[in-house]
Amino acid sequence: MRGNWKRYTVVVTMLVLICAAAALNWQATKNAAPESGGAASDSAQADGKLLGEAALVSGGDGAVSAAGSAAPVDETGVYTGADYFASARLTRQQARDTAVALLQQAADEDGATQSALDKASEGIQAMAQYTMAEAQIENLVAAKGYADCVAFMSEDSLSVVVSTANGELGDEDVAKITDIAMTETGYPAGNIKIMAAN
Repeated sequence: MRGNWKRYTVVVTMLVLICAAAALNWQATKNAAPESGGAASDSAQADGKLLGEAALVSGGDGAVSAAGSAAPVDETGVYTGADYFASARLTRQQARDTAVALLQQAADEDGATQSALDKASEGIQAMAQYTMAEAQIENLVAAKGYADCVAFMSEDSLSVVVSTANGELGDEDVAKITDIAMTETGYPAGNIKIMAAN
């Protein structure tokens, strides 16, 4: 019976992670959709479907667009503005997915000890808690009127990157965001780093 309880806990935790990832993806897609524009976007939306945007692929001297024409690549632009936040969320989710897969693999190995199973389950649950806390912090910061933000939570620290109109955070901004972060994580202010996106 004890083994079944752990299995159910892992399944529920995985479902929570998947739901959190879907919610973040939905929010990122919803925020990116009004900015995309263009004929291809309009025709995709006319069918009632939102198809993926064509992306530039880096290759040697430049990039090749979906139409096949060469275009220069502004690689610094990927990590600024709204693109930075989407990229950061994607990278964070990919890292978590990899870690969860490794933990699940360790738990599924033949002859895994009970302590290994317990540690794997604890690790998966911790990542689920981090994901939920990060999403909650991001939503609450956005509710305070900031354009966007992304949170990175670990066992004993939290970093929050916030998009502001002027690229700076005042003392009042830092106090608001710190209060949200402390409430959601229980971490002391000294373990929370808040910065503005450039």
